[in-house]
Amino acid sequence: MKKSLLAALLLLLSFTTALAAPSTPDSLSIKIGQMLMVGFRGLDASSDPAFEKALRAGQIGGVVLFDYDVPSKSPVRNIESPKQVRRLTEELQSLAPMPLFIAVDQEGGRVCRLKPSRGFPPTVSAAYLGRLDNADSTRQAAGTTAKLLKSLGINMNLAPVVDLNVNPENPVIGKLDRSFSSNPAVVARQARIFVDTFHQQGIIAALKHFPGHGSSTTDTHKDFTDVTTTWSKTELEPYRTLIGNGYSDPVMTAHVFNAKLDSSYPATLSKATIDGLLRKQLGFRGVVISDDMQMKAIADRYGLEQAIRLAIDAGVDVLLFGNNVGIYDPEIAEKANAIIRRLVEKGDVTPERIDASYRRIIALKQRTITPAP
Repeated sequence: MKKSLLAALLLLLSFTTALAAPSTPDSLSIKIGQMLMVGFRGLDASSDPAFEKALRAGQIGGVVLFDYDVPSKSPVRNIESPKQVRRLTEELQSLAPMPLFIAVDQEGGRVCRLKPSRGFPPTVSAAYLGRLDNADSTRQAAGTTAKLLKSLGINMNLAPVVDLNVNPENPVIGKLDRSFSSNPAVVARQARIFVDTFHQQGIIAALKHFPGHGSSTTDTHKDFTDVTTTWSKTELEPYRTLIGNGYSDPVMTAHVFNAKLDSSYPATLSKATIDGLLRKQLGFRGVVISDDMQMKAIADRYGLEQAIRLAIDAGVDVLLFGNNVGIYDPEIAEKANAIIRRLVEKGDVTPERIDASYRRIIALKQRTITPAP
């Protein structure tokens, strides 16, 4: 790595200090870039010239890695072997002007990007651990994952899932064994062990999917998902418990529509749900990450600019474009940067709103990201 810990923190501190000054084009660009997490094709950054250009320009603050490319139905994406992933994360950090979030969905069980077939250790599902409800077993499973991620230079796991297993036939949660339990106390207990164990290895967690995806009957990857008649306030309990006990890592939103909370917009685009419920009622002060903005529940109903504007206004800090649902857009980072800048210039998004997200993101990076040994 080119950056030392001291140099990285000094760089972050210098940008944080700049928040007090009036926005300039350069500082605005830096702040917008930190709000974007992007996926790309390739076993190295040079495989996608547009991605590499955006990364070098500071237009990307986080990267998400996948083992399979859905649009092309190819088993080749970002993950080939432990040695290759380690080399990739080092390259990504060296190219970026500021330290990156490098994230992966390594939940365990069926949602597992680092598979044994590629030289990574086996994992167990959340459902399996929830049935055991044994702290030692959960700690061991979480510890194996955390140590692996640290060794690979991955600093964020988009896990644990804290959705309740309300509907065991749920195609995207229950049927994939992604939920610890239908009991909110078990879910909160298991998730707390995961988070604490991740922290011992310097790994950032992300609770998902707020305000609850466990009762859905459809998949937000594929279509509009309405949980109005199936969702209950009980699905908030894991968040309430964990946040009340000091949880401050990110929370990831769901794209579910819930008229009980907002009669107009799905959760990711809902100010009532994110700013009102998550921040004001539950007291969460950390980073909010959107689920993939290219999922059909959003992309099929909202234009890119409208979706970005609504998500930022709702309170999302990091907009995730995985580039791995139905389409692959090599220009997505550049497009999103331009859209957010235009929204600020038109007055549809205030500089203060951008600053608020930037401060939360930088605070998390200062607290957690350190160069690999």
